[in-house]
Amino acid sequence: MTEAHFHLPGLFEFFDFYKIFLPLYNAHRDWFYPWGHIASIYGSPTGCIWAGGRIERSGICEKKGLEEVRDFLSSFGISSRLTFSNSQLTKEHLADKKCNLACEIFEKGGGVKNGVILHSDLLLDHLKATYPDFYFVSSTTKVLTDFEDFRNELKREDFSYVVPDFRLNKDFKNLNSLSQSQKDKVEFLCNECCWTGCRERKNCYKSVSREVLGLESATVHVCKAPGGKEGYRFSKAMKNPPFISISDIQETYLPAGFSNFKIEGRSLGSALLLEFLLYYLTKPEFHIHLREELYLDNTLDLF
Repeated sequence: MTEAHFHLPGLFEFFDFYKIFLPLYNAHRDWFYPWGHIASIYGSPTGCIWAGGRIERSGICEKKGLEEVRDFLSSFGISSRLTFSNSQLTKEHLADKKCNLACEIFEKGGGVKNGVILHSDLLLDHLKATYPDFYFVSSTTKVLTDFEDFRNELKREDFSYVVPDFRLNKDFKNLNSLSQSQKDKVEFLCNECCWTGCRERKNCYKSVSREVLGLESATVHVCKAPGGKEGYRFSKAMKNPPFISISDIQETYLPAGFSNFKIEGRSLGSALLLEFLLYYLTKPEFHIHLREELYLDNTLDLF
């Protein structure tokens, strides 16, 4: 069976969690599915104006903290991905010192190649010229719902991975028409909770981007979708038609040649992150073992 590569949320926001979880993941491989592994963890340092998609408030933004995150993940052979998916950047934003410092630090991965998730072609050109050792991921914030637009994005040599809108997850007629090299670049967003009929998703991401930039004209997007006021619920996401389950991965996606799976979770809290890791990575009979190890660690506040 082809191995599933999981891309997890909260590189900085959940770093304290990962400092406990990853040693357990390494030491108890029998607790976890042998056909899956953690390929990368993504996120944005606090205060980075290139960030988008979600607003993270991790507290990690200084050079020493960034280097600790980079070196820790590298020691486990896991790629760090900076989530710089702001769609509203202009040329003057490219000189931002905090964002460029993060790039300087993470471009040199200590044996592991690190990446950047982005939306803006303006930022892409800047990063290609200034930090050539990164690989690049085309962000789901582009909301690629038309399959031909998605296919064209896959053809762009700049991107190692492309994350389509979650509503393309089950478009198997078109997905199966892709070449294997294109399939290798597809990174599915597995656990999105958003209503499939939403037509405001692009505006939502745009609103977050403007808010991160501190623009006076920025307004917080109010979700008007059915059930939107409830916020994220994993139980609700599981009932969403585009949801990709463990059995879907094993029985459909891996046999068809797809191997990259992104787990949503930034800004949702470490308790929900644990539920995602239990579901996607951990054998059911070892859920209690992992929970006990994490619950009994007094340095970790899951709630």
